[in-house]
Amino acid sequence: MEVEIGRITHYYNHLNVAVLKLTDSVKLGDKIHILGHVTDLIERVASMQVNHHAVVWVKPGDDVAITVNEPVREHDIVYRVVEESFEPHFA
Repeated sequence: MEVEIGRITHYYNHLNVAVLKLTDSVKLGDKIHILGHVTDLIERVASMQVNHHAVVWVKPGDDVAITVNEPVREHDIVYRVVEESFEPHFA
């Protein structure tokens, strides 16, 4: 399952950094899916910065810079992949 969390507003190809405008929160370690006309990238958030300061969590409305492994494009949609956790159920 995936939840839309924002859109790419800029990409710095010399740094492999994408800037996202968030509509939902995201934290380090979250698995994200960046999807666009030619973009289809799934990876974990390994590094985030707000105003050139490292952060571990950001809230809706923030602009956050994240490192990415492949080029992305402005207007690409960013989704958080909601991973189902296995929780044993005992009767």
